[in-house]
Amino acid sequence: MDINFNHHNQHHLGLSKCSKQRCNTQWIFLDVRSDITIEVDGATFPLHKFPLVSRSGRIRKLVADHRDTDLSRIELCGLPGGAESFELAAKFCYGVNFEITSSNVAQLCCISDYLEMTEEYAQDNLAFRAETYIDTIVCKSLEMCVQVLQQCENLLPLADELKIVSRCADAIASKACAEQIASSFSRLEYSSSGRLQTNRQANCDGDWWIEDLSVLRIDLYQRVITAMRCRGLRPESIGVSLMDYAEKVLMKKSSVWNSVIQPKADIIGSFDHLQRLVVETIVSLLPVEKLIIPISFLFGMLRTAMMLDCTSNCRLDLERRIASQLEIATLDDLLIPSFRHPSDTLFDVDTVHRILVNFSQQDDSEDDMEYASAYESEGSHSPCQSALLKVAKLIDTYLSEIAPDANLKFTKFMAIAESLPEHARTVHDGLYRAIDIYLKAHQGLSDTEKRKICKLVDFQKLSPEAGAHAAQNERLPIQSIVQVLYFEQVRLRNNLCSSYPDTDHKPTLHQSWRVGSGGLSAAMSPKDNYASLRRENRELKLELTRLRMRLNDLEKDHVCIKKNMEKSSGSHNSTGLSWMIKKMSLFSHSSSRGSASPSKHSQETDSKVTRTMSEAHVY
Repeated sequence: MDINFNHHNQHHLGLSKCSKQRCNTQWIFLDVRSDITIEVDGATFPLHKFPLVSRSGRIRKLVADHRDTDLSRIELCGLPGGAESFELAAKFCYGVNFEITSSNVAQLCCISDYLEMTEEYAQDNLAFRAETYIDTIVCKSLEMCVQVLQQCENLLPLADELKIVSRCADAIASKACAEQIASSFSRLEYSSSGRLQTNRQANCDGDWWIEDLSVLRIDLYQRVITAMRCRGLRPESIGVSLMDYAEKVLMKKSSVWNSVIQPKADIIGSFDHLQRLVVETIVSLLPVEKLIIPISFLFGMLRTAMMLDCTSNCRLDLERRIASQLEIATLDDLLIPSFRHPSDTLFDVDTVHRILVNFSQQDDSEDDMEYASAYESEGSHSPCQSALLKVAKLIDTYLSEIAPDANLKFTKFMAIAESLPEHARTVHDGLYRAIDIYLKAHQGLSDTEKRKICKLVDFQKLSPEAGAHAAQNERLPIQSIVQVLYFEQVRLRNNLCSSYPDTDHKPTLHQSWRVGSGGLSAAMSPKDNYASLRRENRELKLELTRLRMRLNDLEKDHVCIKKNMEKSSGSHNSTGLSWMIKKMSLFSHSSSRGSASPSKHSQETDSKVTRTMSEAHVY
């Protein structure tokens, strides 16, 4: 009997050919009458006891147990590989030539174990031949290992017990690591100084195996990736393989959804379990190293996990991974649709909030670990602070996008806005814009809620344009408008004071103010208190207008002084200087019409603003 081990022609005899020969008994000795019939999965094989008993220990025991009854029919139930596998085993018992290939070697290993075709009953038996083929031929080729694993899909758990899966997985991992090392050496080159270095611009073609693994079932693919990780394969290569596998397997669902043969409800029911298993397995296999997996892929997996209702551990793992690199996310990434609650908000706000909480916790832990180095190196411009500023800007944009949603609750908006620490925002223009949009879309908010949401904004950190808009924004509470007007006045005074670098007649400047106990407002009724606040608000606006006019006049005077100084000659220097001193003294002291000086007026205005802010706080 000759069994060909030529693996170059391994596709000559496959399962399709075995199926055609299922009931074909031409290879059996027709001149000798059959004395036993074997039935496997409905297919019958009229055979002879002697060839079977000489090779198969299982059939030998069955015949010996029924020697007195002259056993003539045996039904084999649960036979691995079915009738096709038994036909190959029977041919082996009869000495019929056939070829062992990667397409049938797994079946031969399993059927030989089931029929006990081992060396105990015959030399060079089927089990020995199949095991030798796997060890000497299959394990030396990555493609053949993948083909054997595909055949093992229908042979589990027996194929796993015989260690066919583990041997092929280890062989694939070994080949991939070898290709990685060879590819790394191929990218080495000598620099101008004579040192050996890696050419990072050269294409790395050591990951060609990624395409082959995408045909495996998810449980076998998991075994292969686990073996690769144990052997130390690059996390980048594992990440690329996981993304390629997810794209190809999960895209099958979207292509099936476009089919009109079956209703979509039936399609979802038949595919959801497999897709859910794929997503959960891939997430569990993701490398732990940061920035290995693109954040766009993580968000895509998170959306898929939410749509398929994967386990909470799977989704929380994705959220933690996203939080670790949230600073490189985009607005489109954060706009996750609400899949399970159509009557709720348009976008899933709770998921984004959990991501922000994870980000804040990771930021705090990094600050504790790198406390000394952060302050010694770059201070406020450390990587953690830089990431925090980017995330704050992203969240402000996100809040502006979700603010018009009528179903967005006040508590959820507040939770998103308060999820970042105060030092995360150096400018509050984005937060103010989001709050203004929310107030405009939710006009039914109570005064308490409006005051609470406006406390999130530090009006000192508004740009001049945003401050001017806030001063005229009727949607803001009166207390917030008073704060805006006060800080606008302080800003104008700072600009005005910078125009007097060498004089002693500077307007009094109060850069900080405190809210007092509000004794005056406590003695007034709420109605009178409100009227007083409105009246003082108008006075503040007039004061701001006067300050702007003075600033414009001062700028014009400076322009004139500069022109005169350029045109004046040496003989007119004293005249120009006396004219400039006259101009400065006219602005710094009281005029002939008896108006109060800017310094005195500023002090009175500051006293008034302090009292107004105290009353606004108490009210």
